[in-house]
This record gives sequence, C-alpha cells and structure tokens, in this order.
Amino acid sequence: MRTSKFFAVPTLALGAILLSAGPAMAHSEHGGASDGVATADSSQSWSFQADLGTLNNSGTVGDVLIEGQGNQATVYMTVEGAAETFMDAPFPHAQHIHFGSQGVCPGPDADEDGDGVVNTPEGGVFYGGIGTSLTIEGDTSPDSGLAVERFPGGSSYTYERDLEIADDVLASIVDGTGVVVVHGVNPELMPEEAAAKQSTLDESLPLAATLPAACGTLTASQMGEMPEGGADTGVSGGTTGQGVAMVAGAGALALGAVGAGAYFMRQRPTES
Repeated sequence: MRTSKFFAVPTLALGAILLSAGPAMAHSEHGGASDGVATADSSQSWSFQADLGTLNNSGTVGDVLIEGQGNQATVYMTVEGAAETFMDAPFPHAQHIHFGSQGVCPGPDADEDGDGVVNTPEGGVFYGGIGTSLTIEGDTSPDSGLAVERFPGGSSYTYERDLEIADDVLASIVDGTGVVVVHGVNPELMPEEAAAKQSTLDESLPLAATLPAACGTLTASQMGEMPEGGADTGVSGGTTGQGVAMVAGAGALALGAVGAGAYFMRQRPTES
C-alpha cells in the first residue's frame, strides 16, 4: 500500500535547490559593456521561442514565445501535462530562464548518480543558473527563484507577463544559451529509488519538489503571431491551472503568511 509524506519546505531551503547552479556571465559578439556583457539597444526589437520537451518522464510539455525591445519583454507560455495536485491544491511549478552555460537540455545520460532522474545540480551543468524568474507577480530576478507562492500551478496553464530581462541574460539568449525550464514532477511518475529520495542538497526536501520537468532552448522566433494567453501578470486555465497565490490566500498551501511551500513525495513500503 502506498503512503504519502508531507513536508513543509522553508522558502530559503527551496532556494538552495533552485539556485544551486550559479549563473556564469554571458558574453556577446554584438558589442557591450567593458565587462563583456552586452548592453541592450532600447530601439531594437527581438523575438525568441522554445518548444518545451519533457524531462524526467514528467509528461510536461509546452511552448514559449518571448518578444522584446531592448531589455523590456513580454513572455508567453503554454504548459500541459504537468504535475497536477498535492494536498488538494495545484502543484506549484517554478519556472525560469536559465543562462550562461551550454544552453542545452540534459539527456538521460546526465543522471550521474544512477537513480533514474536528472536532478537540479545534474541539469544545471547543461542549462545554467537562473537568470529570470517567470513569476506571476512581483520580482522576477533570481532572488525570486524560490517564490513558490508566485509561480503558476496545476496540470496546465497559460502565462503572459511583461518584464525586464537583464543584459547578461539577454546576451545569453542572443548567443543561443538561454533555456526555459519548468520544475516539479509528480513522484508517482518517478523511479522507485528517486521517488523515495530527499534532495541532494538538503535532506529535509523531497527530490520531486524541484526536479526539472520540462526544458527548451530559446532560438530566433519563426512564429507569425502571439499565442493566446492569460492576463498581463498572471495565468489562466482550468481549475487546476490557477496560480498558487490564489490557493495560498485560502490557506490550502500555507504559503503566504509563513513563507513556506508544502511539497509531497510518495514513500513506497520497505521490503522486509
């Protein structure tokens, strides 16, 4: 018989996982400041897109379109097949633009410890550290990489938000090393060994909470029009696609006042 264990995850501890791969500074051939980071031309428009492919057998897929002028950008996303619920509430999905590394999504061979999944440190070697946090409201810097109450949640959602992208992150996108990653995998879909694990960085956290679920490298956009999406600073969708912030207000996730996220993992019985 399967049982579930629930963990109250301190926000700072979650940040240690999400921010584990420190971003390297990106360089651009298109000119820039003396430190090698390109300074965006406020008069120049640009557009990049990514197809989000499944990682870690999550079933999560999606599409991303980012259109901008200088450092100002609008991000459009659609995500489907993501982990749906825990504690009768939408499963929160941290999502970011990663940058400054190889600019690719990890394959199964990135699983160095042999547990059947590619965890955050293993994946970060390929896609880099957090450059922009794709929150539904408030701050979008790497400091909000842990703000689980301000990310979308549920099995499917649309996302649309105007935000500012830093020079080094934009330079990385232009150079082909910008990657969008969505986190959070249903532990029921993980191998038994991995589902029973705690985080490799903090033993108080379940591995499923911040496991990469979908990934895509940003490339020059070929899309002719914007996808239909949600409000300017939020998400829309079915009942399981609403932002976690709405649930937090009702106390279901106990996130707002206590500054913590609740995560679960399935624990299979130990063989006797």
